[in-house]
Amino acid sequence: MFDPAVAKQLAELVFPDVTVSVAELQQQYPQRALPPEALVTRFAPSPTGFVHIGSIMTAMVSRTLARQSGGVFILRIEDTDKKREQDGSIEQIIRSLINFDLRPDEGLIDIDPLRTAGNYGPYIQSERMALYAAFAKHLIAAGHAYPCFASETELDNLRKQQDAEKVRPGYYGPYALWRDAGVDAVRAELEAGKRPVIRIRAPYPTEARIRLNDVVKGELELPANDLDSVLLKSDGLPTYHFAVVVDDTLMHVNLVIRGDEWLPSAPLHLQV
Repeated sequence: MFDPAVAKQLAELVFPDVTVSVAELQQQYPQRALPPEALVTRFAPSPTGFVHIGSIMTAMVSRTLARQSGGVFILRIEDTDKKREQDGSIEQIIRSLINFDLRPDEGLIDIDPLRTAGNYGPYIQSERMALYAAFAKHLIAAGHAYPCFASETELDNLRKQQDAEKVRPGYYGPYALWRDAGVDAVRAELEAGKRPVIRIRAPYPTEARIRLNDVVKGELELPANDLDSVLLKSDGLPTYHFAVVVDDTLMHVNLVIRGDEWLPSAPLHLQV
């Protein structure tokens, strides 16, 4: 059962240095002064390789719809996958957009030198770490997330247990080892020098369905997310699923254009 006092204690234990609130951040990133019909779109690639024709098509559609509606087209760089990042990729992304006459209105707009525009930055995710920490702390305090110290060995044993029991693999419900951990247990791990991942506390069990309006497919209905997915990694870097929601929220993006492969992630993103 959710205990507000315990949740607040956990949030302060894990994020003692985070003092800014989500309410204050929402004031720092106010609603845009745009007409009601204006679309705010973004092209948000990872600097992990070459820009391909699918990327250019996504950017073209995003920019065209923003311009037609009197809105804003943003270039944001999602660089939280440091292991796969390639030198020079950010410059190559910007150069490719310029070469295809797709220069963004906001975000990273030019190179030589690297130049940004807009009041909703930073526009590189690795420079937005304080924002993700503030939102993670907020979710813990609200009972919607929790710190998890499960080791790789424990997670591997959990997978073996689920396989033996012939149940769905994953970190959820009764298989979420740290879901209901108390303040003392969390404090002991922190004092031992361990850093947790932050997981969403997904409803379980649930028969809920989520509904969304896809501007191409129309009204869609999907099963609600019930996995306690990682939002923030132990090194403080956000997962894609967390960062993209925080960024789109603060930048007031109101139309997301992306491939069908991301549709299964929509229930988690809407839940966050």
